[in-house]
Amino acid sequence: MSKAPEAMSKAPEATTKAPQPLSTAREPQPRTLVHSASQDPDDFAVQISDQIESFIVAVTEVARGAEPDSAVPFLLLEVSQLLLAGGRLGAHEDIVPEERYEPDLGPEQDVDELRERLAALLDPIDVYSEVFDPYEPRKAPVACRISDDLADVVTDLRHGLAHYREGRVTEALWWWQFSYFSNWGSTASGALRALQSLVAHVRLNQPLEDLDGLDTDADLADDSLEEAAGKVMAEEIAGPLGLRPVQ
Repeated sequence: MSKAPEAMSKAPEATTKAPQPLSTAREPQPRTLVHSASQDPDDFAVQISDQIESFIVAVTEVARGAEPDSAVPFLLLEVSQLLLAGGRLGAHEDIVPEERYEPDLGPEQDVDELRERLAALLDPIDVYSEVFDPYEPRKAPVACRISDDLADVVTDLRHGLAHYREGRVTEALWWWQFSYFSNWGSTASGALRALQSLVAHVRLNQPLEDLDGLDTDADLADDSLEEAAGKVMAEEIAGPLGLRPVQ
């Protein structure tokens, strides 16, 4: 690192003094900017924030609908990569925020448009059934929507990213870790299973159950889910989704 101009003008003896012990006083935390050139790319916080921002950008771009044929495979890839970041946060020791109370970020950014665009793009395979807690015995599956899940995940991630962009790195990591355990981790995992199942049905040339009539507002048990299902072959959605079934 080059010396500042004023340091270069000091007398030679000033630069040959014995090194002084580092101060134990806490330095104020500098503002951290995403993709700042001064950041260490190997730093844990930088890697997590990059993965999170990449996911938000990618999902937003998919929702624009410019390439509907590749939407499902691309979402499968992006959610998988996001859950890698979530796994790293989950395996990390508990992150404790520096402040007792979370600083006010103002109103949350609206995700209704993102949700609606994804719902239109993923129709008619947006709805799927999911069990929230696999360790809770005999829990009936409930109807969920991939579009709702992705919008919900983006909301959680944006909240932490706002802290990160304001230089509150520890606060951002704490929020991402906490919300991973409490919400977006399981939500993204459910969406991933639905996306992976959809791609697998098409690639393996297996029929899909018809989700017409399956409503997320209804409290459906196993039998109700089966009764609501019809017969839609995988090849009927393979073309629009850009997937090629196994011959």
